[in-house]
Amino acid sequence: MELRDLRTFVAVARHLSFHRAAAEVFAAQSTVSARIAALEADLGVRLFERLGRRVALTGAGERLRDYAVKMLDLEDETRAWMSGESEVRGSLTVRVPESLCAWRMGGIIRAFRQRYPLVKLRFTACTLEGLEKDLRQGVTDLAFLMADSVRAGDLAVEALGVEKLVLVAAPGHRLASLKAVGPQDLRGETLVLSAADCSYRIMFEHLLAEAGVALAAGVEFSSAAALRGCVMNGLGVSILPELAVRADVAAGRLAVLPWSESDLETAVLMLRHKDKWLSPPLTAFMELVRSHLMAGSESGLGPVRRPVELLPLAPEGGPEGAGKGGTGSCC
Repeated sequence: MELRDLRTFVAVARHLSFHRAAAEVFAAQSTVSARIAALEADLGVRLFERLGRRVALTGAGERLRDYAVKMLDLEDETRAWMSGESEVRGSLTVRVPESLCAWRMGGIIRAFRQRYPLVKLRFTACTLEGLEKDLRQGVTDLAFLMADSVRAGDLAVEALGVEKLVLVAAPGHRLASLKAVGPQDLRGETLVLSAADCSYRIMFEHLLAEAGVALAAGVEFSSAAALRGCVMNGLGVSILPELAVRADVAAGRLAVLPWSESDLETAVLMLRHKDKWLSPPLTAFMELVRSHLMAGSESGLGPVRRPVELLPLAPEGGPEGAGKGGTGSCC
């Protein structure tokens, strides 16, 4: 693979247009087509589907895009280092649950940008699919999960604190007027939940199953914002991080149901590959997280009150870790 061809590929992937990519890389469109063809021949896969005048990435193309961006960023960082530029360049790719990023990381990101203004930051949704592989291969530099157990394998896992969870519904919901809500009160209720690999969703479903509570067919969202909006409109009951719904509860758009059982909470974990080179930007970002994500009771994080269970690493896509303790959260 030639870096020139990868740069051309990234341009086509960004624009989904050979014509616009040619203008970006200052080459003729025929040259762009030849470079993509050479890359496809070298890798033995199709990277783009040509659908008339439309261009779409194949599955292999989407995968290569992540690797290619990291490789080109590394080239830029190397050139800056070797030429003696004083400003650090490069990029960090972080997988993080939506609510954790939205409600906790704003100040951390701002502080990091002030220190490393030329380092690109990419935040992606934290799904478990391929996470360990991406951390091992450097596609993802750092990941965060809300979980009490995680597949350990060759990952370095650091427990940062505990996230308080709450059961919420619309203020007019039948359960909102009760002084205490237990598992049996949810019999026949519609649970509005985040994606299937959300650890605290799995924990809560297991708790209800142990109590013998039969639920109505649930409704599942990949977006926490969409989930909250539907709960506000009376769709059902959900379990979410307390901080993510604090403003909605204060404004009267959601009501916290007084759960009568043990506290609802989940650990917040930071993960990286144990052999990952800790560059100065990555080290700085991790230190900011340690210092500020956990700081103060107002943040909703407290000390970890129970150990985090490190499970043996299951084969890619395997079922291990998807039981009682859960695996990780994208919500």
